Amino acid sequence: MPLVFICGGARSGKSGKALALALERAERPAFIATAEALDAEMRERIARHREERDSRFETVEAPLDVASAVRTLAAKHEAIVVDCLTLWLSNVMLGEGLELEAECEALIDALTAPSATVIVVSNEVGCGIVPENELARRFRDEAGRLNARVAAISNEVYWMVFGCALRVK
Repeated sequence: MPLVFICGGARSGKSGKALALALERAERPAFIATAEALDAEMRERIARHREERDSRFETVEAPLDVASAVRTLAAKHEAIVVDCLTLWLSNVMLGEGLELEAECEALIDALTAPSATVIVVSNEVGCGIVPENELARRFRDEAGRLNARVAAISNEVYWMVFGCALRVK
């Protein structure tokens, strides 16, 4: 089944494009949410995203174990949206006792073998200035590497800009 990768900047229309593609490909798609509601602003963001999805989507919250969620949901859904890869990456990087490379390998393995279309959303964080602190620079670099790996194995790649989807691959 195809792997679709959607990347772009903040508020560029990535999630909307992913939801539209999922509904084109399945009557009842699944949605894997990686965000955690750790503060009031994030709770509001999550609530807005929930409102964007209708009742056709089965939503699973998986801030860390996206690989298992993809495998489980692929058995019962034709399309799955993973939103978003960069939040998952920050969860893993800040998580206790997690090995980043092993987690990335598990995710890549899960994305290469599903029996459903998987639509992965990610943020491009490397187009701006070099961050001033080590953790932020490491995150930027790891996000760039992970985005490149997912794009390389994807059948379709879209770059979102100003609400417009540019097909890259």
